[in-house]
Amino acid sequence: MAEIQEKKKRCQPAWSAPVPSKEPAKLRIYNSLTRQKELFVPQSGQRVLWYCCGPTVYDSSHMGHARSYISFDILRRVLEQYFKYNVVYVLNVTDIDDKIIKRARQNHLWEAYLAESKSWNQVLADTMEAMKPFGIKIASETDADKLAMYQRMKTKIDNAVQHLESMKSQSNEAIAQAQQGLLLASKDVLSDWLDAHKGSTVTDKSIFARLSSQFEEEYHTDMESLNVLPADVLTRVSEYVPEIIEFIQQIITRGYAYESNGSVYFDVGAFSAQPTHHYAKLVPEAFGDMKALKEGEGELSVSEDRVIEKKSPNDFALWKCGKPGEPQWDSPWGKGRPGWHIECSVMASAILGESMDIHTGGVDLKFPHHDNELAQAEAYFENDHWVRYFIHSGHLTIDGCKMSKSLKNFITIRDALGQHTARQLRLLFLLHSWKDTLDYGADTMTGAIKYEKLITEFFHMVKDVQRTVPSKGVAAFDKWQAEELVLNSKFIELQEQVHEALCDSVDSKRTCDLIKELVKACNIYLSEVRTTRRPNRILLEKIAAYILGMFKMFGAVDSTADWLSGAGVASKNGVLSEELIMPYLSVLANFREDVRKVARDEKVTAVLQVCDRLRDDVLPELGVRLEDKEGMPPTMKLENRETLLRERMQKLQIEEARRLEKEKKKQKAEAEKAAKEAQKRIPPSEMFRAETDKYSQFDDKGMPTHDVEGKELSKSALKKIAKLYEQQQKKYEEFLNSQTK
Repeated sequence: MAEIQEKKKRCQPAWSAPVPSKEPAKLRIYNSLTRQKELFVPQSGQRVLWYCCGPTVYDSSHMGHARSYISFDILRRVLEQYFKYNVVYVLNVTDIDDKIIKRARQNHLWEAYLAESKSWNQVLADTMEAMKPFGIKIASETDADKLAMYQRMKTKIDNAVQHLESMKSQSNEAIAQAQQGLLLASKDVLSDWLDAHKGSTVTDKSIFARLSSQFEEEYHTDMESLNVLPADVLTRVSEYVPEIIEFIQQIITRGYAYESNGSVYFDVGAFSAQPTHHYAKLVPEAFGDMKALKEGEGELSVSEDRVIEKKSPNDFALWKCGKPGEPQWDSPWGKGRPGWHIECSVMASAILGESMDIHTGGVDLKFPHHDNELAQAEAYFENDHWVRYFIHSGHLTIDGCKMSKSLKNFITIRDALGQHTARQLRLLFLLHSWKDTLDYGADTMTGAIKYEKLITEFFHMVKDVQRTVPSKGVAAFDKWQAEELVLNSKFIELQEQVHEALCDSVDSKRTCDLIKELVKACNIYLSEVRTTRRPNRILLEKIAAYILGMFKMFGAVDSTADWLSGAGVASKNGVLSEELIMPYLSVLANFREDVRKVARDEKVTAVLQVCDRLRDDVLPELGVRLEDKEGMPPTMKLENRETLLRERMQKLQIEEARRLEKEKKKQKAEAEKAAKEAQKRIPPSEMFRAETDKYSQFDDKGMPTHDVEGKELSKSALKKIAKLYEQQQKKYEEFLNSQTK
């Protein structure tokens, strides 16, 4: 028996797979169709079909647009790079739209108006005429935000008119400036007035195409500046008119649309009557919201004649009958142009087919735009799953007010990039949930800048370790002690938590918080070991590579700038500039430190000032930060030059504010001292006579006896006055004695 057992032990034993302690988290996405997080299951393996509602190109893109496009760029990068999905990303450009048509006409008519070189009396008369319909618009407006905007416009025009009229006796230059001020203030109102009278005369299609092409080009430039990945496929409405006509014809054939006076409308009632269809899937409570439906139809498409063409107020336009002053295309129903909602249904379906995995857009597009998209496409395909996951980004506000072009309450992307870097703006969005409302302002940007500084300082710390600890051979490997075991354990734990956060509807805020926690753990580790031994370079580099990889995935580090290498400038040999110049900078820093030591010992203040100027003025211009640390060698860091110069400017501003405050306090102290000296010169008999707001009658010594209303003063009041009189008597005598001496 023992012999049999021994033979069994000499055979390879059976093996069993380990049982995981817990199931790994799976990606769940917040789905607007269910208003909750749903397990993400693509329809075809790892392939993800994704359509994103793109810009309507009639004006510059603003930070509200950046909120959507950066948020979706982050989601796309995470799905592609972290979860390894094969994403087909389609973006549309709306280049046929009521807003584009009206803006193009207004710009064209305004330029023609200026070219006529009208007299300023005529411009003033035209402005007054344009204010009449504008006044009616103000009186009838019920939306508080629009009303406030109209009133601001009216105030500016009124002020400009008054200013111009007051300039009649001034110089020609002053009058010319006032005239330009009137034109600037009244442009929107005058353009609207011109469009109402002459808009129908604008027939050249190129006028509309030029405007949309200009702002589409600007949009692409802005997205590149923000490091937003380009779409795999870009579709323009003007290029899909034949497909739109065919799509509409099929919806009519299926009985879900009808022609009326050259326009075609979607029959919401017929669609909803089918048991397999559901209208307003995203926002069913908005069904019948006439204000939203009116805005969805477009400003040029809500006239009374078009409203009565519909079977029901809930029906919406698929094809709009042509009007003078609008671009037009031939169709079976006559000349016209596509409605707004139909474009996305057609272009998305043309590329992605009868069902896509993800559809994204801003939260303000839910109803009616996206609900109408769904209805049109599902009517065309006779299905109920044109979109599987609808994802909407949250609003961006400024000081609590929604950012909106129509309300003239927006900050362009270019203006924002003039104040902050693309990385800082992206970090702003990463530090907040993509689906929640975010307020853009000084407080939130300060948070993003502080976070960037934290991560930057971490990478500088790693670079410092790399400069002092060997990277190769025997010397590169140190025995792990308790501190390394603790840090590595924390690293593993936080990586698991990051995975769970990304699986939780791509929770970038939680992910960034966890990365911050990991950075703090590294800082604690360094503070513990650096006093007794060198830190473990390999472990710190591994953590740094992980953190850098996360931010590369998020798009916060582009292909031309590595967070680890400051400005990221490369030599001809491909060696990072930091590796080339840091030895020289270290020699400079050490030499400067030796000079400072001698200057302090010899008390040569001028030399210390020269050393400070090198640190504060010269090196920042080269993108170098030098930090003096008491009792320790100076630290040299490569930084973005603009960042250093901005910091220097802020420091100078703080120092100037302190200087002014100090000067103000000094002047106040001197004024108080002068007032006290002046007080000594006043004879006690004159002390109270100046206080006519308190007293009306005085005795022969100049002491008050009656108040300002003629009533006798009380004994307590007289006692208090006598005491003040006595104190002033002493001060006055001291003054006289000083004058005698």
